[in-house]
Amino acid sequence: MNQEEYETVLSVHRVPVSSLRSECNPDEFPFETTDELETLPNEMIGQQRAEQAMDFGLSVEQSGYNLFVVGPSGTGRMTYTQHSVEKLASEQPVPDDWCYVNNFENPDRPLVINLPAGSGLRFQRKMETLLIDIERELRATFSNEETEKKKRNIIDASQSQVEALWKETETFASGLNFKLERTPAGIQTLPLFFGRPMEKEEYERLSDANKEKLKEREKQLEEKINETVYQIRKIEEQLRKNLDRFHKETAAFTIEGLFQPLKEAYRDFPKVLRYLEEYNHDVVEHFSLFLTDQEEGNAVVQALTGSKEQQLQRYAVNLLVSHKNGQGAPVIYETNPTYQNLFGKIEYRGAFGSWTTNFTLVKPGAIHLANGGYLILQAAELLSQPYAWTLLKRALQTGKIQIEDPFAERGAFPTSGLKPEPVPLNIKVIIIGSYYLYDLLSRVDEDFHKLFKVKVEFDTVMKRDAENRRKMAYFIKSYADRKNLLPFHRRAVAKIIDHSARLAEEQEKLTARFQDLTKILVESGYWAKKEGSPFVDSHHIRKALEEQANRTNHISEQYREMIHNGTIMVDTDGERVGQINGLAVMGTRDATFGIPTKITAQTFVGKSGIMNIERETSLSGQIHNKGLLILTGFLSGMFAKNKPIPLSASITFEQTYSLIDGDSASSTELYVLLSSLAGVPIKQGIAVTGSVNQWGEIQPIGGVNEKIEGFFAICKDRGLTGRQGVIIPQQNICNLMLHDEVVDAVKTGQFHIWAVRHISEGIEILTGESAGAERTSGDRFPDGTIFAKVEARFQKMYESVKETKQ
Repeated sequence: MNQEEYETVLSVHRVPVSSLRSECNPDEFPFETTDELETLPNEMIGQQRAEQAMDFGLSVEQSGYNLFVVGPSGTGRMTYTQHSVEKLASEQPVPDDWCYVNNFENPDRPLVINLPAGSGLRFQRKMETLLIDIERELRATFSNEETEKKKRNIIDASQSQVEALWKETETFASGLNFKLERTPAGIQTLPLFFGRPMEKEEYERLSDANKEKLKEREKQLEEKINETVYQIRKIEEQLRKNLDRFHKETAAFTIEGLFQPLKEAYRDFPKVLRYLEEYNHDVVEHFSLFLTDQEEGNAVVQALTGSKEQQLQRYAVNLLVSHKNGQGAPVIYETNPTYQNLFGKIEYRGAFGSWTTNFTLVKPGAIHLANGGYLILQAAELLSQPYAWTLLKRALQTGKIQIEDPFAERGAFPTSGLKPEPVPLNIKVIIIGSYYLYDLLSRVDEDFHKLFKVKVEFDTVMKRDAENRRKMAYFIKSYADRKNLLPFHRRAVAKIIDHSARLAEEQEKLTARFQDLTKILVESGYWAKKEGSPFVDSHHIRKALEEQANRTNHISEQYREMIHNGTIMVDTDGERVGQINGLAVMGTRDATFGIPTKITAQTFVGKSGIMNIERETSLSGQIHNKGLLILTGFLSGMFAKNKPIPLSASITFEQTYSLIDGDSASSTELYVLLSSLAGVPIKQGIAVTGSVNQWGEIQPIGGVNEKIEGFFAICKDRGLTGRQGVIIPQQNICNLMLHDEVVDAVKTGQFHIWAVRHISEGIEILTGESAGAERTSGDRFPDGTIFAKVEARFQKMYESVKETKQ
């Protein structure tokens, strides 16, 4: 191939300057600065699929249609989710309030009551007022003269019966010539002698027969006394019953009128009416609580029963959830979804060395507050909390919220026997997470798709059409207003759209990762303000991008410096056999950059095939290994269809000491192998990227802009010669969004970019020699072509091996 033919080849494959980047025309915007635009409500840009899925998932009322919002961070998924949910929730009714009240029959099982929104607080206050009224009325009733008189009559009637029994007993004793004396120590029986108590000397002078008769009468009297005492005890027991009945009847009569208005007010709430009936009955049973004074009593008694205030808590109302000031359905975003933050907890109080609790210490969780509305969670945070995911699933499956302590069984002692009645659950859960977590849950949890049937997927890119460009301008306007930034000139808007396409790595796409764009908006606003400009212009955007790159290019500068001073050996001029410049992309936490890497190959007779030195040293990833195996397939199919290849070759990335993966250098490795086999030198001013298949067809790769710019930077440092450039796959032309500096160098002919579809096209650019098209008959390749030289080399290898065997 002579020079003219070579120039023709270069011209045919040279990428036009107009294809090196796609630039937005500022004149398409009908404004000078974004201040002229109206402020529109927030809307998503280029996420129609996600918008449709979100609208569907939020609108379906059937169970199981909870949402999992998936996509990378920075795409606006969180902002849009909250905005969509809040907009829909504002149009929905406010859900019920929820209260816990005492279960008077089983205090360890508090009861839950729901009331219309805003009614819970009124109910709680009415119950507080009721308790005050009950105490006041009971105290007044039990302290008035009429009640005391009735009580005294009951006691007097009983005492009259007792006195009658004692008189009867005393008469019986007198008939037996005995006298009874009732003392605090007990009852004494005294025998009489001529109407007076018998002296001891007189008793001693009695005959044995009289003594025996006296004992007999005394025994009869004791039996009578025992019977009397038994009767008196029965009277006293009956008195206690009569007094208790009297007190309860009095209490019931006193408080009956207090409950009647409440029963009328809550006649449409059967559970409240049932609670009021039990409340009424319990007050009658424990009326004495209201009659004692709030004084410090016996410490032991208080430790066992609690103070009066603590005992009266049985009549309190624990307002768990109140929507008094609510507007629409609740939307709760729980940023720390621990079990207790989600499902609530039961608190404890220390008293006399022990821990106590009751239904008033039951506290709500986010799921209670969101009940009847929407709960938004982050998947990573949710899955990192013990029990949270499992119990969230259980709540969604059962339709109930059960407050319990999942850690109680791990304690040395049980912490509580309290088990509140479950709250019925009606909620829509929206979980926001990454693709990885979505796929993980899909694989390992069989219940996941039953409960989260709607996938809302946010894409990272969107079409670069007129509508999205218009929306991008409104987004810039909205963000500038919210963050108090200077207005943006239409030239700056166009520049931001160009940068968005650069981030999307495609000329006809824009990035949907708005977080990356907002950094440029803020930083360009800073430089415009520092300059004193009334608005942000295109050069401020360029300044922000340069400064951002300058803050993150420390590693890339070190690599370029080592290449420049020869520490890392990369040739950008001359020709070498079996040596080529490959291109790789390296990345740090906040930046990616391209660097050239020298790839060398040695070929010789043998049977070991292509030896990948990186693989042999465990520095090669699986995809890179696959790329090397594809090379063997191409060489065998191209040059050895009817006989084995007696080839041994070694290929390596020189001066690389970290793991190499990916197949974007497979075409580069094939070029260097062909160079070594044919003995044809490769122009070192040309770098190559692209993968290849077994047919020799070039396939697209990623990071094409960084790779081109990385090699350009090295060539610029050493001096552009006009013979340097990069070969890329034809399919990657649409991904080109190169920096202005590279585009300008291409315009002036100092640097070149070629695009190829087949390995034969690339080898011609690299060597300046014809590749050689395969013929249909006779010799396979034209004499003097690269493929003919490779075939001849293989034939020599085959004959050499054949001679050795003979």
